Amino acid sequence: MTKTIKVKRLPVDPGPAAWNSILTPASEYPRLSGDITADWVIVGGGFTGIAAARRLSQLVGSESIVLLEAKRLADGPAGRNSGFMIDLPHDLSSETYAGAHDNDLRQIKLNREAIRFAGEMAAEYGMPKAVFNPCGKVTAAGSSRGEQHIASYQKHLTSLGESFHLMNHAEMKEWAGTDFYRSGLFTPGVVMIQPAAFIRQAAAGLSSKVSIYENSPVTSMQVGAVHKLVTPDGVVKAKGVILAVNGHIQSFGFFPKRLLHVFTYASMTRALTPREVTRLGGVSDWGILPADPMGTTVRRSSGFMGSGDRIVIRNHATLNQSLETSAKDMKKAAKLQDRSFEKRFPMLKGVEMEHRWGGRLCLSWNSMPAFGEVEPRVWAAACQNGLGTVKGTLSGMMAAEQAVLGSSPLLTQFLDHQQPRKLPPEPFLSMGANMTMRWKEWQAGIEM
Repeated sequence: MTKTIKVKRLPVDPGPAAWNSILTPASEYPRLSGDITADWVIVGGGFTGIAAARRLSQLVGSESIVLLEAKRLADGPAGRNSGFMIDLPHDLSSETYAGAHDNDLRQIKLNREAIRFAGEMAAEYGMPKAVFNPCGKVTAAGSSRGEQHIASYQKHLTSLGESFHLMNHAEMKEWAGTDFYRSGLFTPGVVMIQPAAFIRQAAAGLSSKVSIYENSPVTSMQVGAVHKLVTPDGVVKAKGVILAVNGHIQSFGFFPKRLLHVFTYASMTRALTPREVTRLGGVSDWGILPADPMGTTVRRSSGFMGSGDRIVIRNHATLNQSLETSAKDMKKAAKLQDRSFEKRFPMLKGVEMEHRWGGRLCLSWNSMPAFGEVEPRVWAAACQNGLGTVKGTLSGMMAAEQAVLGSSPLLTQFLDHQQPRKLPPEPFLSMGANMTMRWKEWQAGIEM
């Protein structure tokens, strides 16, 4: 008996994937054409899909693996995030990122396994420090309210037995080059990545074991004794499928009315001139998370492939259950980001934003993943709850292990979670969520 699933829509991403745009153009992988057969198909070429492909390749020996990417690699969410691989608690619904003590201990262990796995890829595929940099990050406060958040987070980290270093105003200025931040909390376990370069180099390293196809979105899937995935110009038949598509898992009909689709927005400057780099001062590569989760994330990158020193500003969030955002949302975000940049970097007056974009997050009401076998030999690895680099990597690893091994010690720990909770009905969901986010942004005050 077979079942046909029509994919309701294809991904829509506003603006350029800036981290990809500033790199030299990548060689293209072919578009799927004609009918092929494989043992395994992975749908999605982001952090989840790449991790699933590598872990599968370690587990299945000579069995064939196909990876289908709807667009170009690193043009979707993988090229739009801020490039933080965070090991510590990072619950966006919390005022200080912290959650329940025991759950945070478990999540730290899982996050570090994902970072270790990503580090193995970086080493195996020869990624330079500019692509995978274990330099840590700072959670920083620009206000007394932000400092209260940091004090609370500091207590939580102490209870977890985690190391950190408190930075005063002078240390923050010396490190980031700006007077804006009153204090910061440095944690050493974070890796800063050039996300697009990481995906591109990992895919190149995997390409000897995995057949990669770009511009090959799945438009329908027939589930049966042998699964059949249809793209605009081709068909893949396979015994096993991993859907590494994050929020677009709902486009395949799974987890209805259980996932939240949030867009976050960012702007990236043009490359700074040598004189501007001198005026800014500070170290060459760093990442700052706001003390208030609804505040502004800031990243400075010294560049890769000649892309130059740049600063990224990310803030503002909207719930868009249609999986598409609007020009109005983009325009409002641009104003907020320009204001945030000016407050933090007055010494860089006149530096324009070269790229502006929106990126899709998928969250659940209770911060649980959308994971598991959704049809016979079809596994979902979705809903990363706003930490796609790490939780996406982890989810892809675990999907491969569940599909091939059935169980493993790490998988047992990962599966210790509930299913995503059912959402309130519309229009109350969207109205309430967006009003709550606007209120929290207002409360964040100067941290925005």
